[in-house]
Amino acid sequence: MLVSGLLAVALGITAVSLPVPYVVESPGPTFNTLGDDKGKPVITVTGHETYPAKGDLDLTTVYVDGGPNGPVSIFEAFSAWLDGNKAVYPEEMIFPKGVTKEQSQQESAVAMETSQENAVAAALKDLKIPFEQKMEIASLPEDSASNGKLRAGDVLVSINDKPITDLGVVQSELAAGNGTPVTVVVERGGSRVPATITPARTSAGRYILGVILQYKFTFPFDVKISLDKVGGPSAGMMFALGIIDTLTPGDLTGGKHIAGTGTITPDGAVGPIGGIAQKMRGARAGGATLFLAPAANCADVVGHIPDGLQVVRVESLAEARKAVELAASGADTSGLPVCTSN
Repeated sequence: MLVSGLLAVALGITAVSLPVPYVVESPGPTFNTLGDDKGKPVITVTGHETYPAKGDLDLTTVYVDGGPNGPVSIFEAFSAWLDGNKAVYPEEMIFPKGVTKEQSQQESAVAMETSQENAVAAALKDLKIPFEQKMEIASLPEDSASNGKLRAGDVLVSINDKPITDLGVVQSELAAGNGTPVTVVVERGGSRVPATITPARTSAGRYILGVILQYKFTFPFDVKISLDKVGGPSAGMMFALGIIDTLTPGDLTGGKHIAGTGTITPDGAVGPIGGIAQKMRGARAGGATLFLAPAANCADVVGHIPDGLQVVRVESLAEARKAVELAASGADTSGLPVCTSN
């Protein structure tokens, strides 16, 4: 009896410590984009006048356990499921199958770097500060409609004689052509090279060139963002707001404590992120009273807002800035857009 009892206890301990294919997300720390991290300013501008800013424009983070970051046990997953501050997801919902820790960290670092460049571009566009923006082909899939005609490293110049200033120009021209061949001019090795391409039609009915693009910027001054051990693209909007405040006189926040999250495109569109429920809790724990949330995340916002935190739905940098400025003025913010269950 004693031996079998001890064996049962041992087996039970082993069972709760076994790894399970789940990921646990919990609130991470917040970082004030107007402040310092490890003694260094989060945002440093060289070559343009800057203005000291008060208040807080916090970016928010999430701790992620499981997957390539190390397995979680049955006990850890069950405890997290019972904890209202945490969320538990199947591993495949968060990470691609077979991804290593090194690959995940590299992808996260690249996403962070891209978000910072996009944030600078979006902020400068908002402030009407001119800069050079080009679209470069990063790669071509094997089944690309542009194989043999376009190459990685080509810079898009025009499509059907229309200058390519952003992705929207390409998409509009392809949609208007309804699958007819287009003439694309690229810059390659210092020369302009024309190519006639018949777009491919996707399962969703869209026409594409079949190329993976990346933006290349030349800014009139240097903006450096220093943040240790934080990756991913979700801080883009808050970086952009921090840059705007740094480059303009006065305090964008009016001394208020504001937090938020959301990806950003060079044109200022705010996109969805993961872990927003945990980010809202982290923001409130950090002292924020107003939170800027991507409109695309509203389904995950409703029902998860901590007490004392007003959440404003935003779709663009312009909307985010407007909300911050209204809060800074001390005016009533109850009329700002909110997430609803509809």
